[in-house]
Amino acid sequence: MTFHLGLTGSIGMGKSTTAGLFAQMGCAIWDADAAVHRLYAAGGAAVAPMRAAFPSAIVEEAVSREALKQILAKDPAAFAQLEAIVHPLLAADRQAFRDQATSDVLVFDIPLLFETGGDAAMDAVACVRVDAETQRARVLERGTMTEAQFEQILAKQMPIDEKCARSDFIIETDTLDHAETQVRAILDQIRKTAKDA
Repeated sequence: MTFHLGLTGSIGMGKSTTAGLFAQMGCAIWDADAAVHRLYAAGGAAVAPMRAAFPSAIVEEAVSREALKQILAKDPAAFAQLEAIVHPLLAADRQAFRDQATSDVLVFDIPLLFETGGDAAMDAVACVRVDAETQRARVLERGTMTEAQFEQILAKQMPIDEKCARSDFIIETDTLDHAETQVRAILDQIRKTAKDA
């Protein structure tokens, strides 16, 4: 039996690192952000529909995230149009991963899991969390966004306390060792339950 585990959390809370820990312990990982990169790359499935909807977002036969950011900043209503293009393509990519994966536990790394209703397709959900000060410091240390952009992303995401309340497992990512211990415990529980089923 294959177990589907949703992995979520807010920006800067250590989700990618945690997904890496699950991978090290034998899980197959589907990464929503990586899937978007594949769809947006030259030859990706999103390029043609995006060209039709947002011609100025296509740069060198790929979808430019930078150009897209500018379009969305000018016209926030375009988000709905963007989602209508990307979400079905992501769902198809996720299904292809499910069909091909051979691991006993499939981990779906999806930042907006609850916001998009993706939790309904999961057997359980794990949420990563860390205190707000650490989160802010991690994001701003990357040097890829301003404080204002960080606040804008946070505003779109469900509050972390609500995500944790709706999750089956919470993973504190204050240190790598602590996160690793929790990931191991979650997998032990999942695999033991599956064996007993």
